[in-house]
Amino acid sequence: MSGFTQQIPTAVRGRGARTNASGRYEAATREAFDDGWTPGDVAPARLVTTISPEKAKLIITRNDSPDVGFSASINPYRGCEHGCIYCYARPAHAYMGLSPGLDFESKLFFKPGAAGLLECELSNPRYRPEFIHIGGNTDPYQPQERTLRVTRQILEVMDRFNHPFSIITKSALILRDLDLLSPMAARNLVRVAISITTLDRTLARSMEPRAATPEKRLAAVRGLSEAGVPVFVMFAPSIPGLNDHEMEAVLARAAAAGARGAGYVALRLPLEIADLFKEWLATDYPDRASKVMSLVRQMRGGKENDSQWGKRMRGEGPRAALMSRRFATAKTRYGLDSPLGPLDLSQFRIPARTGDQIDLFG
Repeated sequence: MSGFTQQIPTAVRGRGARTNASGRYEAATREAFDDGWTPGDVAPARLVTTISPEKAKLIITRNDSPDVGFSASINPYRGCEHGCIYCYARPAHAYMGLSPGLDFESKLFFKPGAAGLLECELSNPRYRPEFIHIGGNTDPYQPQERTLRVTRQILEVMDRFNHPFSIITKSALILRDLDLLSPMAARNLVRVAISITTLDRTLARSMEPRAATPEKRLAAVRGLSEAGVPVFVMFAPSIPGLNDHEMEAVLARAAAAGARGAGYVALRLPLEIADLFKEWLATDYPDRASKVMSLVRQMRGGKENDSQWGKRMRGEGPRAALMSRRFATAKTRYGLDSPLGPLDLSQFRIPARTGDQIDLFG
């Protein structure tokens, strides 16, 4: 009989995932076990963030999901240093031969030629303008953006082409780009969504360790609104038994800060995220871990996840229905239910470049 026992996950300071299990496509697997040492015997190695360039052939990606509200998107980064334990983008790191756990938030990739690729794609004579969403996978304003400015360069291209887009983030860094966002909003070319999952600093620090504090995100809502940029707040994910009781409070604070709309998504636990999330609950919220997972299964037909279109974002059953009714009521109560018209596609123009022939009759 083996003397090895499963090691209880321990928190890594400033990180969301508790382990770094192998991705599902790797030939070899890694598994933590108890070798007799205790955390006090040796100091764990400091986990350093690395970021590497990723060569891309195209920058606009497309999907056919009826659940997300857009078919075209741009993601300047792969992986995310914010380290949100629930992030639905984590499993994509397995395609890189990396772990959806700690690798996802410490081994990052950026697309240095994103702006140039976008300009080429938008300049293609066959291109037809459509609403583009920026940040549909990982946050376009994670900490590395301060120096890399990949998202900033993409916005500059959007501005030159008068191309409509939306952007989602949980970072106050977006306020840096108000000089672009405000004039484009005046031309009905942009909308912004700010993700606010909790007002509890302790929960936020544990669940989203390197993201902006709740107050910073509310300040971003206020700053954008005051600059004339239409702002939505996303209460996502709504986690039963953990943060769902804050739904009304978050919407109230967001409306007071100037938000004009709101949305929510029920917690999703596809693929590796389920184990990562349960490890996190076991270390940070052991007193409610079993209750949270029981409620999740009640919303997912007895399973931990349901990937069916039409169900994956909201869940099903009495608990999911109650969550939906509460959200709709709160949106109405706080004036966040007035629909806005579509962004303006008619302004799209390919800008003239040096050397282009002047059209004397245009």
